[in-house]
Amino acid sequence: MASIYGLPLDELVGTPTIGDPRIHITPQKINGQTVLPLSQGAIGVQAFKHIVDGKQTPKLGALKTHPGFEWVYVIRGRLSLILGDRSMTLDAGEAAEFDTRNPHWFGSAEGSGLEYLSLFGPEGQRVHLRK
Repeated sequence: MASIYGLPLDELVGTPTIGDPRIHITPQKINGQTVLPLSQGAIGVQAFKHIVDGKQTPKLGALKTHPGFEWVYVIRGRLSLILGDRSMTLDAGEAAEFDTRNPHWFGSAEGSGLEYLSLFGPEGQRVHLRK
């Protein structure tokens, strides 16, 4: 039909206009770190950048569980991850993903600082690539 009427397909089907896609980031201080929300809204996968200045250690009852799926990627520093009865350290360039129904905690493994990205899917969405 688009070729018959000589119109672009977008005009024919009434594609919605695209607004300003930029996200106006408001840093928040949470549990000794600066958290920068990189996505808008509470529906679907949420993205965050975390900046930690010093070393963090889990306090009693620090391991949490909740529905969802988490993915983390270390940009700078070393991230300490406790997942159930397993402890591990991720270096810059490493990533991990896990079901958040498993008891978990993560934070800075060193005093030299840490920056990492996290993606969280509250309904259990996993990170994947479209082919």
